[in-house]
Amino acid sequence: MSRIGKAPISIPDKVEVTVNNSIVTVKGPKGELTQKIDEGFTLDIDKNQIVVNRPSEEKDHKSKHGLYRSLIQNMVDGVSNGYTIEQEFVGVGYRVNVTGQNVEMSLGYSHTIILQLPKEVKAEAKSERGSNPLLTLTSIDKQLLGQVAAKIRSFRVPEPYKGKGIRFKNEQVRRKAGKSAGK
Repeated sequence: MSRIGKAPISIPDKVEVTVNNSIVTVKGPKGELTQKIDEGFTLDIDKNQIVVNRPSEEKDHKSKHGLYRSLIQNMVDGVSNGYTIEQEFVGVGYRVNVTGQNVEMSLGYSHTIILQLPKEVKAEAKSERGSNPLLTLTSIDKQLLGQVAAKIRSFRVPEPYKGKGIRFKNEQVRRKAGKSAGK
């Protein structure tokens, strides 16, 4: 059996899980998330635990067993606690501003980049003198939050020579030595 798939999911107080026609709905204090799972997969819901069961030992069912368990675990964590990603803008003149659901970034190009965020993702920009600008993204949907963070990072990936670019907070960028001077 899948080690991840057979692990039970603990349900905190104030979180409600329902299954209707292979659609799992999780409601909590921060919001509501839904996920469709394949027919045949069943969820045993007790008072404070969920166990995901697969229908057979087929390779396809085995591969999706742990996936569905992880997706449901992420939904439960998201509606109870939420997720946060912090990104640091490292570079001379790099700036970030948030107005509503628009993130406006100056990244050394001839134009500013404006990204419209999905309504489920909230952003907050902070820039202090003497430190790099910081963008904080929060959401209850872990997958969507990761996609948005990857999209923002793709505008200026950290480069190995000077270390400039958009990086996740506390990320280590491997640096290269560059050219040697003279002979």
